[in-house]
Parts: sequence; C-alpha cells; structure tokens
Amino acid sequence: MNSRKPFDFDTLSVHGGPEPDPSHGAVSVPIYQSSTFSFRSTAEGAARFSGADPGYKYTRLGNPTTRALEQCVAEMEEGVDGLATASGMAAISTVFLGLLSPGDHVVGTDAVYGPTRLLLERHLERFGIRSSWVASEEIEEVRAAIRPETRMLYIETPANPTLKLTDLRACAAIAREAGALLVVDNTFSSPVLQHPIRLGADVVVHSMTKYLNGHSDVVAGIIVSATQELHARLASMLHSLGGIIDPHQAWLVLRGIKTLSLRVHKAQGNARALASWLSTHPEVAWVSYPGLPTHPQHELMKRQMEGPGSMITFGVPGGLEAARRVIEGLKLATLAVSLGGVESLVEHPASMTHAGLSREEREASGITDDLIRLSVGCEGVEDLKADLEGALREAAVPALG
Repeated sequence: MNSRKPFDFDTLSVHGGPEPDPSHGAVSVPIYQSSTFSFRSTAEGAARFSGADPGYKYTRLGNPTTRALEQCVAEMEEGVDGLATASGMAAISTVFLGLLSPGDHVVGTDAVYGPTRLLLERHLERFGIRSSWVASEEIEEVRAAIRPETRMLYIETPANPTLKLTDLRACAAIAREAGALLVVDNTFSSPVLQHPIRLGADVVVHSMTKYLNGHSDVVAGIIVSATQELHARLASMLHSLGGIIDPHQAWLVLRGIKTLSLRVHKAQGNARALASWLSTHPEVAWVSYPGLPTHPQHELMKRQMEGPGSMITFGVPGGLEAARRVIEGLKLATLAVSLGGVESLVEHPASMTHAGLSREEREASGITDDLIRLSVGCEGVEDLKADLEGALREAAVPALG
C-alpha cells in the first residue's frame, strides 16, 4: 500500500499491506499453508538462498501470508519493516538475543510484563547480560540507571499492570546520549493510540495476541524496526531461532486488524465511562486510568498518545481477599489473563501474570495485592457497569460483617 500513502489510520488498518492477490485478484490475503516453495531451476534456488532473488524458499525464512502481516503492521507503526513471531515473548526474546551481547546492560520499566523481566533476570543473566529495573515514569531514575555498558532501554508504556506512563521522547534522548537502543512494548496502546517510532524508538514490539488480533483466538507477536540495519539483524536472529508465526495464524491476525481501530475506540469509550464511575464508587479505594485527570501522567498521555486506551486497574478496601471476592463476583467480565479482546477480561496480577516476581519486587513496582486489572471490551457499557456494581456490592458484605 506504500504507493497510496498518506492515509487516515482507519483506512490503513483496512488496506495496509500488499495489494489484492495478483494471481487471482483475491481481496483477502490467501493463506499460503506451505512449508516449502518450489524452484524452477537449481539456479533459481541458489539465487533465492544467496538473496539475489527475493522469492520464497521455506516458511521459517519467509511466507507470503506472513509477509503481508509484517508489511501491514510496519506501515501502521511507521517502521521500515516487521517480523511476525509465534508469540509476544518470541518477539521479545528475539530482540534481546539479536541486539544484546555478553557484558551488555539493559535499563527497563519495573512494572513490566512479568515474563519479560524474568527472561532477563533469570535466563539471560547466565549469558552475562545484566538488567536494572526502574520507575521509568520518573525520567531521572532512567537517567541515573545508565551505565557505560548500557546498550538498551526497554520501556513498556502504559506499563503492565500499573498503567504508569513513560515519556518516550525523553527516553529516546537518553538512549542516544548513551549510545543505546530504545525498545518499546506498545501492546497496551496499539498503533491506534501511540507511535513510538515517531517519538524516537528504534524498535517496537507487540503481543499481537492482544489488540492487533483482538479475538482471543491467536497467540502471536511482532517486531517493527526503525531502520533496515536493525531489521536485518533481528531477521537473522529470528530465522535462526525459528520462532515464526504459522501462516494461518498470520491470516487470522490480518483479519483482526481490519477492525482494530473500531474495536480500540469502542473499548476505550467504555473504559473512559467505567473509570470515571469507579473513581466515585464508595467500595473502590483507588483507580488508575490515564484518561482520568487524577492520573499522575495524564498530561503526558495527552501529549504522547491519541487516547488513554481500555485498560483499568483499581483497588478495593480489604486487600487480597477483597480483590478476590470482587473478581470472582463478576459474571460478564471473564476471569482470564490476556487483554485486548472484544470481551472484557479481569485478572489479579500479583497472583497471576506477575506471580514470578518476589513480593518486594512487585510492591516496589506498584503491583499490590489489592490491584485488579480490567481489560475493558466492546460490550454495552451499562451491562459492564451493572456487572461491576454487583461484584463490588457482594464483595463488601463480608468486610462489613
């Protein structure tokens, strides 16, 4: 679609990627469910493996359906190219292994997706890669954590699950001064609401399981690079690791992306209304949502993002047990991890997605026992409100008794 730019983002989400199939005119990208591709001659096969011929040879090294997805997301993220992977963690692992070496140091957001931090702390540390985790919403903490050997800033904003925001322009400047790369996990915002490469990021990663796919039926990830040099380095690592997406899964994500903007805006509208309502509810102790004026980075959200998204975290009086009662009292919102689907999902990060961190690490990152994470979906907002009202009311009864 590059020849037809520029376009509104809504148009890009529908038409991003390649033109209709040149062979038969199929409007929907065909699913090339093939592990290997034939050559007309040994010379052609040799040319493809040498890189002189860009044609396909083996799906671990490239596939037309996967390629369409990579081009589509790269256009939406304003990068030069993309690499689709089997999961969000496959994307993150590829970035770390492709861009870091023994002796390198990473500075990251402390309230990051739990497995991302555990990958660096428990696994890559064995290979001499060190990491420091800071409250990246405090930009001076990021600056103070930089060492001579720092080679990467890994920022998740909004952070999972605290919804704290980090100033990406400021981080990009710090990274440049340090000779480091800025990598941003943009999963919580999606390219509908935030463009990290436009703000100075070198690499963007997504769990496409979430908003990009949007239907809770695919596990996938993607890496988008700001330069061809970074893309080539990461492509080499991904092809060696083999963490590639299946063509059928890639097609499902492409299908989901066509309604990405519609879904994100509908869910965000619901979240705005619910966050405002929860903030005044007598059985709610606190609410974190970047769209609320009380959020500490509300002004940053307005500068950096095109909307606060559809993730809400809140706490209730009574700590862990009260939080569990609320979660288990919900009947419309589903108790499950993940996020960004058309249905609302609720989970307890301290005992689920971030249970691998120590209590000290969780509390230092703001992941308290009373924290409830709500991924707001596309249901009717009054139905969601009634579901929350019932759960909050029932959960408060034991506390009063």
